[in-house]
Amino acid sequence: MRNNKIKRLTILAMMIALDVVLSPLFRIEGMAPMSSVLNVMAALLMGPLDTTVMALVTAVLRMMLMGIPPLALTGAFFGALLASIGYRYGQRIGWAIIGEIVGTGLIGSLISYPVMAWFTGSQNGLFWFVYTPRFFGGAISGSMIAWLLLLKLKDTALFRKIQATFKK
Repeated sequence: MRNNKIKRLTILAMMIALDVVLSPLFRIEGMAPMSSVLNVMAALLMGPLDTTVMALVTAVLRMMLMGIPPLALTGAFFGALLASIGYRYGQRIGWAIIGEIVGTGLIGSLISYPVMAWFTGSQNGLFWFVYTPRFFGGAISGSMIAWLLLLKLKDTALFRKIQATFKK
């Protein structure tokens, strides 16, 4: 039992590290497609709780270490949550991708408006859909990259073994 917890924490820590390191390397201004890649991959590997924890810890680390505004939180949380719930109940990569796109692209972008208005102290000059094109762009491109990676990875023995670790 203890060994399984250690495996789970190790995999979670590795996913967080990958997200923190890869996100700034393949970042387009206003978009973080690598976060979407890792959200979708985590949705298939881990459950909703672990995937959401991964996204939140990664967002906080990116905010602290890289000076990224709270958009990191609003973009990551809803995409990770809906991607993992989508996969949990649909058992298909497509459901995880739809969850990521809706969670990050739509919900995350709309929640970002009031968060950034509060963060910047400005109530004017922004409108509700200001972040939507960038969030959708990052979520769609990241989800497609994840889909291409997962086409090959999902059938490997190691991938199945990691999935089994989180199902127990």
